[in-house]
Amino acid sequence: MSELTNRKKIQVWTPLLFSIALAIGMLLGYKMRDDIPGRNFFSSEKPGSVQEILTLIQKKYVDKVSANELADTAITAILAKLDPHSVYIPADELQSANDDLAGGYSGIGVEFEMINDTINIVHVMPDGPSFKAGIKTGDKLIKANDSVLAGVKISYKRIKKILRGKDAVTIQLEVLRGSTAQKIAVTRGIVKVSTIDAAYIIADSTGYIRLNKFTQVSYREFMQALEALQAKGISKLILDLRGNGGGVLDEATAIADEFLDGDKLITYTEGENFAKKEYRCKRPGLFEKGKLVVLADESSASASEVLMGALQDWDRATIIGRRSFGKGLVQEQYSLKDGSALRLTVARYYTPVGRSIQRPYDAGQAAYYHEIANRFYNGEVVHADSLKFDSSLLFKTVQGRKVFGGGGIYPDVFVPADTNIYGAVCSKMYAKNITGLFAYKYQLTNSDKLSRYTSPATFATGFSFTETDWQQLLLMTAKDSIQPANITAAVKDRVLNCTKAALARQLWRNQGYYEIANRNDKVIKKALEILAQ
Repeated sequence: MSELTNRKKIQVWTPLLFSIALAIGMLLGYKMRDDIPGRNFFSSEKPGSVQEILTLIQKKYVDKVSANELADTAITAILAKLDPHSVYIPADELQSANDDLAGGYSGIGVEFEMINDTINIVHVMPDGPSFKAGIKTGDKLIKANDSVLAGVKISYKRIKKILRGKDAVTIQLEVLRGSTAQKIAVTRGIVKVSTIDAAYIIADSTGYIRLNKFTQVSYREFMQALEALQAKGISKLILDLRGNGGGVLDEATAIADEFLDGDKLITYTEGENFAKKEYRCKRPGLFEKGKLVVLADESSASASEVLMGALQDWDRATIIGRRSFGKGLVQEQYSLKDGSALRLTVARYYTPVGRSIQRPYDAGQAAYYHEIANRFYNGEVVHADSLKFDSSLLFKTVQGRKVFGGGGIYPDVFVPADTNIYGAVCSKMYAKNITGLFAYKYQLTNSDKLSRYTSPATFATGFSFTETDWQQLLLMTAKDSIQPANITAAVKDRVLNCTKAALARQLWRNQGYYEIANRNDKVIKKALEILAQ
């Protein structure tokens, strides 16, 4: 009888004992994880000196300070000791940083300019939230909810923070249309931002595509553009990567796959704590045989250089322009507890023949970024013989051509930057957006005249500014303290072409701008010359 009683007692306690053992096991397993800093059961680690100092400051310092701001400063200082591209992204900036790679954002879908402390709507995106609500080009934005926006010298960053935000949230806007104030409710929505600035037939059987960055939608947009051009019978292509600062690596390798055949190596990445990873061609490409040139300059970076490096190493394309930026580091993004994020450099990428494109950064970040400006000072951007090659970083392409690593992609055909007076005048006007503001005002007062042009092509051949327009442009330029010296016929023609391109952008966005601007672009002319050979 006693044995039976004991057995029953054990049966009663068994589930409880099992639960306790399971809980202890889970706790030990959690404590023994080595991927969570400070939580390793066997670790004797104590809080680091950085954390100790921050804690002491927070508890003992004479004045009130923000612990978060101090932490941000400390993190930034630590990352500055690593490389120029490892960055800390504060929580309040993370959404904007992620939007930049996502190919869209949640907002109201307008482009604006600040004119005399007043926000002018210069473009309303078709079928976007503002378009559907009735906002029009030319409207002046006075208030958004309770925030006064006019006459208060508000920053662009602050305006974007007010207009962008959570999807499906309604903002009460007050706009001035002419002399009449109107209240319009706009509900935020997803606004797509295309990475294809322009895609069109630029010459007989020759297509042109300008890609401004690599986001999560770039490959899809590129394929749509290329398929449309192929349907029109192109056999040659100009791929313009000038000003393309990179982005999502997978999108760049997917585009490279469309130009390279077989299972060719596109790039590989490798780091001290990052196993070698190869990116190879996976599918038959859409443009494996046609003639191809790629345009580059000192702002072409990262994923752009991956694409150019692969095409150059396999002798698939001719690179035209100037030496690219020289960024060959791979970043991965890690989310932090407070909603911020760390983009940490984890590997270097290499071209198929083994070139590292990354230029040196051991002299510090200031010197690293100033190197681009030095290219203008030392004459590299205007004289081909000013290019310096490191013979220790010499490689050869598949067909035996010499290529170099360690400092960006060197062009196969050099075309100097336009640094003469024509370029200087246009650059100053562009920097102060004079041509853009003139074009915006011109559109508002000449809408009937401009409506007869149905495409950038008809506008390019049929439109020209009058002498009265020129005088008005000079007047606006003088108000901004820009006095073009020696206004020869050539200078005047160049300035008017810049302004015409800006007006085409008002009418057809970037597509219109590049269809006009490319007609006077020396790099484009050289590309067409190469393709014709």
